[in-house]
Amino acid sequence: MIEVLQWSTLATCGVVAAARVPSALRGENRTVFFIFALLTLAILLSIEGPYVAIDRALGGVNAANLILRFVIFAAIFCVGIRITRGFGATNGYRLVTGRIGMAVLATVSLAVVVLFLLIDSAGSSSGLQDISLRGGPDAMLVEYYGAAGRAYPAYVSLVLLPAMVSAVRSRLPAMVRLAAVLLAAGAVAIALTLLFPVAPPEWGPAKFVINYTAVLCFVVGLTLIWAAKVRYGRNVAREKTSTEK
Repeated sequence: MIEVLQWSTLATCGVVAAARVPSALRGENRTVFFIFALLTLAILLSIEGPYVAIDRALGGVNAANLILRFVIFAAIFCVGIRITRGFGATNGYRLVTGRIGMAVLATVSLAVVVLFLLIDSAGSSSGLQDISLRGGPDAMLVEYYGAAGRAYPAYVSLVLLPAMVSAVRSRLPAMVRLAAVLLAAGAVAIALTLLFPVAPPEWGPAKFVINYTAVLCFVVGLTLIWAAKVRYGRNVAREKTSTEK
């Protein structure tokens, strides 16, 4: 089931990214194209087969996992920009792109790199699972590394949540409000990943479901906003929400 979810999510992201290519070439909403392209790459690097093949080409030291972390950071940063600007959430935009947001990104990025360098990462392993199974200091470092990697996406998701809640309660078109519901669900799912370190081992499959649910919610939500713009001929989401009053 997990493999089906992974490949179906990859296919969905890839199709939407391909559909955005003509618009991106015309210079229209390139941020949205970059989001879908980055998410497609992130999902590809999350699947064991492609991950192992790519990582072995890079030297077999799990450099692909480090690349994956920064691909996710780039994707969620673009999501934060697109959603806060699209919904007129100026406070949220500042928290993503301003000094606080940049400080959080820089701190988390540094932590991720330092922790990765401290791990004996030899041997390609999707999700660094084999390294965790070794036990000892490396297993603990992998946990810290994973927690650091989840911190920035969770931060951006929590920043986005108030604007999404306000949009759901607004008088925006139903399609946009549905998109806001999905984006809010995706934000909550990402925030829940902060609890992974305290989750019991038997909840492993649930972690995959939460991760891929978040991706699908963001992809479908952004696609609905795109469809709403095409239908109504304007940026229907760009209205002040209660968070800006």
